[in-house]
Amino acid sequence: MYTPTALVATAVRWPVVSQQRARRNAMIASNALAQRRVELDEVEEFLATQVERPGQETANRPTSR
Repeated sequence: MYTPTALVATAVRWPVVSQQRARRNAMIASNALAQRRVELDEVEEFLATQVERPGQETANRPTSR
């Protein structure tokens, strides 16, 4: 069984531990979102290079005649 001193110590540590956990979760989420933004930017850049504009040839495809 817990002693009153142990309960008080746990109650005093709880806000600090809770804040540290919340901060860690926020950092993980922030990193995941940043990685997703990078991936989306890479896909957008890739697709932009693949789009043919009228009257222009792409480097990979010969023109059909």
